[in-house]
Amino acid sequence: MTEETPGFEEKPDVPSGATPDDVEPKAAAPSEEEAAAPAGDTDETADRAVGLTAQLDQARTALSERTGDLQRLQAEYQNYRRRVERDRVTVKEIAVANLLSELLPVLDDVGRAREHGELLGGFKSVAESLETVVAKLGLQQFGKEGEPFDPTIHEALMHSYAPDVTETTCVAILQPGYRIGERTIRPARVAVAEPQPGATPAAAKEEKTDDEESGGTEEA
Repeated sequence: MTEETPGFEEKPDVPSGATPDDVEPKAAAPSEEEAAAPAGDTDETADRAVGLTAQLDQARTALSERTGDLQRLQAEYQNYRRRVERDRVTVKEIAVANLLSELLPVLDDVGRAREHGELLGGFKSVAESLETVVAKLGLQQFGKEGEPFDPTIHEALMHSYAPDVTETTCVAILQPGYRIGERTIRPARVAVAEPQPGATPAAAKEEKTDDEESGGTEEA
């Protein structure tokens, strides 16, 4: 048996005259598949980038659609709130108008008592408190003698002719009218007078008299 000297390894036979580079093992040349691998990786990376871009575009489109849906929903909600608030105000106004309509006969009695000097003592205090409360609720009285007749706010119960009016005029207020804001809850019930047929209005008479006096002065 041949004994091996420890610490020494067998080395391949090296031809005489060989350089150290010849001694080092050479890497094997890459095969065709290995040489083509980098190009394949590039194509795969490009495909992955295209896919990510497409996904990003889809996400942006979905986000835009969801944002539009949210804006439409918010606009509908705001319209709903405004409609509810408008309906609430309308219902309140109708309820107040219905309540005050029931109190109009009482107010008429108070007005007649005041005209006849019967609004005295405790009755006067109660009547004034009632008038204060209805005024706070927005009730307004209208209708005055001498104002032109307006069929939208006046109701003519009596009719006559008068030589001293130039248009249909309210000459007496039989019952005052009442309104809440722009809503009329009872028209003013009035007696009206119209100019007499064929009569010259008073204003025209005065103007004619002035012209005659002026003409007479110029001739003098």
